[in-house]
Amino acid sequence: MVNKDLSVTLCGIRLANPVVPASGTFGFGLELADTFDLNVLGGISLKGTTREARYGNPTPRIAECSAGMSNSVGLQNPGIEALVSDKAPALRKIYRGAIIANISGYSVEEYAHNCARADACPDIDILEVNVSCPNVHGGGMAFGTDPASAAAVTRAVRAVTRKPVFIKLSPNVTDIVSIARACEDAGADGITLVNTFLGMRIDIRKRRPVIANKTGGFSGPAIFPVALRMVWQVAHACSIPVMGCGGVRRAEDVIEMMMAGATAVQIGAENLRNPMACPEIITALPALMDSLGIDSLQEIIGII
Repeated sequence: MVNKDLSVTLCGIRLANPVVPASGTFGFGLELADTFDLNVLGGISLKGTTREARYGNPTPRIAECSAGMSNSVGLQNPGIEALVSDKAPALRKIYRGAIIANISGYSVEEYAHNCARADACPDIDILEVNVSCPNVHGGGMAFGTDPASAAAVTRAVRAVTRKPVFIKLSPNVTDIVSIARACEDAGADGITLVNTFLGMRIDIRKRRPVIANKTGGFSGPAIFPVALRMVWQVAHACSIPVMGCGGVRRAEDVIEMMMAGATAVQIGAENLRNPMACPEIITALPALMDSLGIDSLQEIIGII
């Protein structure tokens, strides 16, 4: 088989391949370090981080679905200081790929504070600003479903960092393009699409919701076609790169996302089902590319 070029360039940062575990499905990377060599990954998006440590939402907070899962973890994390002083430096000691800090907040000021702290950490390469988490009250998705609010967060973050800023958007909107354009106009370097959809499961025997928070973020294979459509829309409406995410579980899905316009592709819920999902996808890509007559992944980005 002819050697294939899996590399991509994201805001001037070279990734050995486009495969990136999505935030919230891979911890801080260190948790999987004994499972496989992390250096096969193009990048790692770390667990969502807030200013203060959070214990997350009450349990139960996971519900199985026929073609995916719903979760309401609620941004459980050790806080921004632990990220920049401990988690990111420890990961950098064993990982040479792109480290992506996923930043959350409850106010524009908190987003800016957290991003300023992440900017000062030399072990972090990219900031992924999460304005789309559906499982916290008063933050996250409250900023990402309105163009003006999303732009306000983007401007505040852009003012405190020189690192690439990706805004992670919610699919729970009627017009994803207007929000993505507002973020681009406010200084975003890229867009991550998409976070989870709002979902719900009910235990009919107990006559109450399965998840203590009642609703949760729905992810998994069922959302792939909708996520793909949103990636295609935004990639062709904006001039900044897109990281595609949502229901990706195999090499063919990665190719679809890239053809729709994604430069890199995040794998989320599939990591929870199969911790070896990312390396398996990366291993499968060269043979799939060969069968499709693709020599370099960069040549197919946005061809649809």
